[in-house]
Amino acid sequence: MKKEIQIGTHIISNENPTYIIAEMSGNHNSDYHRAIKIIDAAKEAGADAIKLQTYTPDTITLDCDSEMFKTGGLWEGMTLHQLYQTAYTPWEWQGKLIKYANEIGLDCFSSPFDPTSVDFLEEIKVPAYKIASFEIVDIPLIRKIARLGKPMLISTGIAHLEDIDLAVRTCLEEGNNQIILLKCVSSYPAPYEDMNIRGIPLIAETFDCISGLSDHTLGSEVSVASIALGAKVIEKHFTLRRADGGPDAAFSMEPEEFRRMTDQIRNVEKALGRKTFDLTEKQEKERIGGRSLFVAEDIKQGEIFTEKNIRSVRPGHGLHTKFYDQILGCSASVDLKKGTPLEWKYIVDHRLDS
Repeated sequence: MKKEIQIGTHIISNENPTYIIAEMSGNHNSDYHRAIKIIDAAKEAGADAIKLQTYTPDTITLDCDSEMFKTGGLWEGMTLHQLYQTAYTPWEWQGKLIKYANEIGLDCFSSPFDPTSVDFLEEIKVPAYKIASFEIVDIPLIRKIARLGKPMLISTGIAHLEDIDLAVRTCLEEGNNQIILLKCVSSYPAPYEDMNIRGIPLIAETFDCISGLSDHTLGSEVSVASIALGAKVIEKHFTLRRADGGPDAAFSMEPEEFRRMTDQIRNVEKALGRKTFDLTEKQEKERIGGRSLFVAEDIKQGEIFTEKNIRSVRPGHGLHTKFYDQILGCSASVDLKKGTPLEWKYIVDHRLDS
């Protein structure tokens, strides 16, 4: 699997910074100008990309009120068709939103939900495709997208191992190895105890790919923690204010929260470092603050070193503390003042003469 993938202006790899995506979803609340404000706010909050969703109620489900088409949770009482009617992003906006996002320095791409939406997204030249969790089992859709040869981010929220394997194999059969797999829990919001983010490195190891997290939990803790486990892509739903409402508002981040998360992610990236016991140049200099052997009270020439007149103290200018027991019982070669760091030239070992 390809280990360096370019989306728009960003390179995603294990050596590069985490790619952070703000998911607009339905948080525009059917207002184009609000969608523009969300893009502006995402840029200001440190996102690398803004993501859209491309469907209509009729391309994603059926207009049917049987029990099988009823929703629950946050959307209790609505049919799927009614929910998607309130949440979808008008297609006539999307080309303009992508253009605007690019102009201010954000990548912009989308999740398509049927073949017609893929054809549309190709017309407006998206740089990548996101496969939503529930679409990981739509093999014809995945195959169509894979043939385009563009990067594919695939969420694994409802997938068994065999589902992930089939989706990946489908992409590879079409010659597309630009695959990023995202650990995900398709609950809204997702319970912390279900997240199992230890699966992020497992995904990377099992499928030899770049892995990340599509995070529907409340707060930033899970996303930030996943960085230490190797996540190279983070996706979070994003809105201007949860109080404004909307189908995804309850589990979306506000700009100030998203900014804190991106700052925390960047700090964790700096802190991760590399697998080594070596000290940095600054840490080497700080070793002088460690303990060493010093004269603890004035000592006359010939006087014996004892537990009272030499001690292990800070700073680290004297002999290493590992020589403490060896020096006890030796004598001073010269007069020594309190606070003198011990050196071998000050020490006479009479035991060597016996």
